[in-house]
Amino acid sequence: MRYIVIGAGAVGGTIGGRLFESGHRVVLVARGEHLEALRRDGLGLTTPDAGLRRLPVPAVGGPQELALGPEDVLLLAVKTQHSAELLAQWAGRPVAGGGTAGERLPLVCAQNGVENERLALRRFRRVYGMCVWLPSTHLEPGQVAASGSPLSGVLHLGRYPAGLDDTAERISADLAGSHFAAPVRADVMGWKYAKLLSNLGNALEAVGGPIEGELRLALLDRLGAEGAAVLAAAGIGYPDEAEQRAERGDRVRLVPMPGTTRGGGSSWQSLARGTGDIEADHLTGEVVLLGRLHGVPTPVNGALQRLANAFAAEGREPGSLPERELAALLEPSALPRALR
Repeated sequence: MRYIVIGAGAVGGTIGGRLFESGHRVVLVARGEHLEALRRDGLGLTTPDAGLRRLPVPAVGGPQELALGPEDVLLLAVKTQHSAELLAQWAGRPVAGGGTAGERLPLVCAQNGVENERLALRRFRRVYGMCVWLPSTHLEPGQVAASGSPLSGVLHLGRYPAGLDDTAERISADLAGSHFAAPVRADVMGWKYAKLLSNLGNALEAVGGPIEGELRLALLDRLGAEGAAVLAAAGIGYPDEAEQRAERGDRVRLVPMPGTTRGGGSSWQSLARGTGDIEADHLTGEVVLLGRLHGVPTPVNGALQRLANAFAAEGREPGSLPERELAALLEPSALPRALR
């Protein structure tokens, strides 16, 4: 199998780099300065076990630079707001022996949120969901850092909308030999909905800074309560926190690495890099959508969705929302006592 990683940022770069190190054929797909750095210097991958090394992983700017074959696996690792455009670019590309990528090749959605698989299934016949628990950072062109140890991440994998097959098992085996745990699950979307709940703090961290202290923890609790309420109203099941902890165990511990600063999660990193967009519409925004569909109020998720989008559009610094504006997101009765 050859892995074509569409989006070689923090997640895609780590997965692609680890697969390449373990002897698999990998192509990274990137753009702009990141692509230039990958082509010039290779992928700079930093992990606790081996520090920084430069990996000569082939890199391209798009599907027009590749000839696709029947053993290729497309691994989509971009933010959801970029998925539709890229799916359209790749689906119609010819595959050696006949047919197109959309007809013949497996496409794995290694992304947060739950919308990517549905978008992909419009254009690709063979779609796989991947629930990504992989603490990683991409702030500089050509470089990614993954701070998990002894494994880099836990990547639940399964067919979309549900089920298992030999392809999922083969991908899982390759990942398991590349510093990942990769459990194959017929109900992978349940794991992705559970991850969605844990990602609701991304917008809060992006606009308000590290989630610590009474106010931010109170906001995080409200985000989670709204998320759990809409999933219950929609009849969507997911593994509880105890099952998630048991699955991860101590296989991925965060390890500080000299010269590497994690800073924040994926939404924080989008603001720090000044990309001009953010994934809030598909994280907190997913809760807002489900709330509207099922008649459940989601005021805090909605407010943070709007704030995160404004921060991205206006180029504001991550974590710079004043405390009083954060406090205004909660009703007075829900504020920590010291802030009432």
